[in-house]
Amino acid sequence: MRAVVYKGPFEVAVEQVEDPRIQHPNDVIVRVTSTAICGSDLHMYEGRTAAEPGIVFGHENLGVIEQAGDGVTTLSRGDRVVMPFNVACGFCKNCTAGFTGFCLTVNPGFAGGAYGYVAMGPYVGGQAEYVRVPYADFNCLKLPEGTEKETDYILLADIFPTGYHGNELADVRPGESVAVYGGGPVGLMAAYSAMLRGASKVFVVDRVTERLQKAEEIGAIPVDFSQGNPVEQIREQTAGQGTDKGIDAVGYQAQARGEDREEPATVLNSLVETVRPTGALGVPGLYVPRDPGGPDEQAKQGMLMVAIGRLFEKGLRMGTGQCNVKRYNRQLRDLIAEGRAQPSFVVSHELPLDQAPTAYEKFDKRIEGYTKVVLHPHE
Repeated sequence: MRAVVYKGPFEVAVEQVEDPRIQHPNDVIVRVTSTAICGSDLHMYEGRTAAEPGIVFGHENLGVIEQAGDGVTTLSRGDRVVMPFNVACGFCKNCTAGFTGFCLTVNPGFAGGAYGYVAMGPYVGGQAEYVRVPYADFNCLKLPEGTEKETDYILLADIFPTGYHGNELADVRPGESVAVYGGGPVGLMAAYSAMLRGASKVFVVDRVTERLQKAEEIGAIPVDFSQGNPVEQIREQTAGQGTDKGIDAVGYQAQARGEDREEPATVLNSLVETVRPTGALGVPGLYVPRDPGGPDEQAKQGMLMVAIGRLFEKGLRMGTGQCNVKRYNRQLRDLIAEGRAQPSFVVSHELPLDQAPTAYEKFDKRIEGYTKVVLHPHE
């Protein structure tokens, strides 16, 4: 089958790889109809992880079941399904507690597994014609038949639940104000989710014009950090108090304001100043224990200069960690099905699989309006 294969920093290629096969009675093989490029993929694409050449990318996958193992009981050939990016067993201590992003079974020695991602287990990614789904009864979410709302449903694999998760981590409640740092796909989903939860005022901080425009289109207040200190801009619009809650949808590759260099802790420190005393921060943005391309020796070891004193002084709470997709995906699916949510506004391009190398390059450079790309392997 054809698949998107990592070749080295800033290089992927569509190549022939081995077809997936049933390895366990509870596996299914899914014919992938939609698979999305994620901002998290760019960390590997840029060589900012320990990823080795040969990895098949793709952890945001939707398709139709082609083959089911003998032990599969709730799914059948022909079912349309979307899979959380988390690979989870469903029965370990963390899974039964709802923390499926930190499964203790699927990736021995590590809490959590995922498709096509470095250090997240042996699960081949789905930016391919087919993908194997283990523990399929648990990991597959059934969707309505047909192809309707395909670009909405594909976002259930990761970014819509992850944006919602940022709100859960920050405990966003109706009537509160929220500052979202990062206007990429997850940031826009976090802002959208905040409004679904009844937030009164939502700010989105970024410097990319297309992202700020999309934020404004959904009713958020765009804040261009290239035009001035975002903390001050938000305080001016909140009577000097700051927001009730804040969400970091950027992570460790944050850019220093006004300079062409990275400053890994700048978003965290900005949020500490943006959020009012006794507020809360949600951090779904990715941080890693090792960053080969970090700007200094501390950053390369995942050690950042965070204003912990101010965090403590203001009595702020902070929640972190990757999304437990299954905690949210059924409810979010039903919002989409009933027309109450349409997250596909974030999708800028739908392309055949063969155009993946170009899509990666343009998405990474944030050019030509590339905000979210969905690939269709069978077109």
